[in-house]
Amino acid sequence: MSLLEAWEGTLRSTVGGCFPGERAVFRGHDLHAELRGADWLDLYLFGITGRRHTPAQLKVLHAIWVNTSYPDARLWNNRVAALAGSARSTGNLAISAALATSEAAIYGRQIDIATADFLVRAQAALAAGQSLVDIVSAELQANRRIGGYGRPVAKGAADERNAVVLDLAASQGLADGAYVKLAFATEQTLLAGRWRMRMTYAALTAALALDIGLSPREYYLYMLPAFLAGMPPCFIEANARPEQATMPWRCSAIVYQGPPRRRWREQDASDHD
Repeated sequence: MSLLEAWEGTLRSTVGGCFPGERAVFRGHDLHAELRGADWLDLYLFGITGRRHTPAQLKVLHAIWVNTSYPDARLWNNRVAALAGSARSTGNLAISAALATSEAAIYGRQIDIATADFLVRAQAALAAGQSLVDIVSAELQANRRIGGYGRPVAKGAADERNAVVLDLAASQGLADGAYVKLAFATEQTLLAGRWRMRMTYAALTAALALDIGLSPREYYLYMLPAFLAGMPPCFIEANARPEQATMPWRCSAIVYQGPPRRRWREQDASDHD
């Protein structure tokens, strides 16, 4: 029997099912009976991890989302939502596209999972007897960067979100876990060395989530809607302006620093035949 033949027929699931007119099952629990009073983030995390979280943990995880919800259409993903509104697309398409572009390698979800992965590997290396300086040096040599450290848009400045979320985490007794301590120790190592990179929000939030018990993959999935609250305002505002009046920039306003313009020649065309 082939692999696909083994899975043919009834869809088998351990995460849940819908029985119209009767009930809905969510990870073995009746959604409308046992879970009907759950906080939405509690339910969302239960779906990701299969575990329930304490009120203190949920408060910190809520705060991580809230404090990075910037309704600024100049941000790369919010810009997508705004331009979609300017083009009179639907809200669903606008927000879906903006969330898709949040899967970015510099500021978005790829950094989240890379940062969490580094912290987990660094913690294991420390437990095996390596020094943090050696760990940081090896990571930079291999990848030329460390996720969660160095913020291109505000070089040298402290991330404005960190103190706010760390203060709230401290009020819930969740600010001094092993990964949070490692995140700060990594920052000190980078600042003391020649790298001069400060910790960003990505490092702190990954550390807090890991200390709460999320794996790197669970943390990544939890962070998917993190920018969501800032997107609808950008869409709505652009939709209220005249059509196409959001960021109608002239080509001459773009500062281009790539290869110089070249003349089109018949030979160039033949080279691509």
